[in-house]
Amino acid sequence: MNQFLLVFHNTPQTPATPPSPEQMQGIMKKWMDWIGGIGAQNKLVSPGNALRGTGAVVRSNNVVTNGPYVEVKEVISGFTIVKAESLEEAIALAEGCPIFDDGGAVEVRPIVEM
Repeated sequence: MNQFLLVFHNTPQTPATPPSPEQMQGIMKKWMDWIGGIGAQNKLVSPGNALRGTGAVVRSNNVVTNGPYVEVKEVISGFTIVKAESLEEAIALAEGCPIFDDGGAVEVRPIVEM
């Protein structure tokens, strides 16, 4: 069984009104149901985590800049690791991701064991 990294991409948005606690609970339930469904198939390696919008980029010659940058169209908002027989199966697991409700995307990448 192969492992795949599912990387969640979002478009930064500032909603006119932040979601209510009930709306947030509904959003989280969709994510937990989706992750739970993958876990129920015994295909979840790591539930992953959300990523903050702050951080830094380290480049060669020890150049450190703030990042990720707000002016980019898309940010990486989180990740999870799943196991699947093939890329096609991993894509099928990603297809139910709630991130699509907000116009986001899931990047599916095979993990190469070193």
